[in-house]
Amino acid sequence: MFRALWVSLLALVLAREGKSQSLAGVWQGAEWDDQRPGLAWPTILRLQPGEGTAMFGVLYQELLHDASSSVSFQLQGTQLGNQLRINETRILYERYRDPDFFWCQGSVTFTYDPAEEKLTGRASYRPVGNCETGEFHLYRIKLKSAATVPAGRSATIQVTGRDVQWYTDAALTRRVNQGTSYRTILSKTTTFYLTQGFYPTSQQTAVSVTIQVVPSRSAPQPLATRPLAKRADAAVGRQAKNSTALVTNTPVVLPKVLFFQGTAELLPAADASLHQLVRELQARPRLRIRLAGHTDQVGEDQKNLTLSEKRATAVKAFLVKSGIESARISTIGYGGARPLFPSPDARNRRVEVEEMRD
Repeated sequence: MFRALWVSLLALVLAREGKSQSLAGVWQGAEWDDQRPGLAWPTILRLQPGEGTAMFGVLYQELLHDASSSVSFQLQGTQLGNQLRINETRILYERYRDPDFFWCQGSVTFTYDPAEEKLTGRASYRPVGNCETGEFHLYRIKLKSAATVPAGRSATIQVTGRDVQWYTDAALTRRVNQGTSYRTILSKTTTFYLTQGFYPTSQQTAVSVTIQVVPSRSAPQPLATRPLAKRADAAVGRQAKNSTALVTNTPVVLPKVLFFQGTAELLPAADASLHQLVRELQARPRLRIRLAGHTDQVGEDQKNLTLSEKRATAVKAFLVKSGIESARISTIGYGGARPLFPSPDARNRRVEVEEMRD
């Protein structure tokens, strides 16, 4: 059965923080017809978030082993809590060999399995010709393990998906792994390009997953053994010992350079320390520094990593605006991998500075 859809998607979404998880992304799989065994329609569903609760995207389908028979249509809709309702706005194109076939119209209700990143859908079509029902199974590639690994150490990268193929180039010529788990040793930040072999289509594209690589000493320790109090005391001690010089050859917490929760917006109390750092950089024109951003251990690891990088960048922007050359300042983010205090604690939302040496 060929499909042209008025689509209504109901997605049950359970996020780690108890909030509705966005279904944006690329979903791949197929549709089957219970009444016509042996037929399948490989499917790609691409969804993007709009403003507020709005969603929009494209659904593509083709006949199994026959890409010359296919349809693509534009979607828009709304995600409200654990429900996602999407309607077709217009057919972008449709083609088929047999003029007696046509694309069925109707709706699909999906349930979302966050463990597998899977959408299971049941279609209900308008009773035109042989259009009745269909069943969808779609999967999404998503990183499930940490997005940061220590350099030179064996680490396992885990993703979701079906029959996942791993490549190290966007042209998909250098395959390095197959499956949802990849144990490897990385020496630098690496982007993998992943595809799914589960009902591939002629429209299939790779999903990129970037793994940040940090010095081995930054590898997170289990929370039960991480010496938080000792590290916090050491950081405070460094601040006291270096009250006249902020920058040393070891990381030092910038005093009172803290941020509003969940943002890279500096608190007003940060100004004094940042102006002191500006003066020190002006007095030492050959000094180059690294700014390291950190977050509390609240929220998703990948979002915390991005946020920590933005916090380091915010401090750099302040320095550059104050006349310091951008080339003298590098930035890095560690997310919540290096807390100084048991979470949640605002003092973990910080930036550290250290001297860079050739």
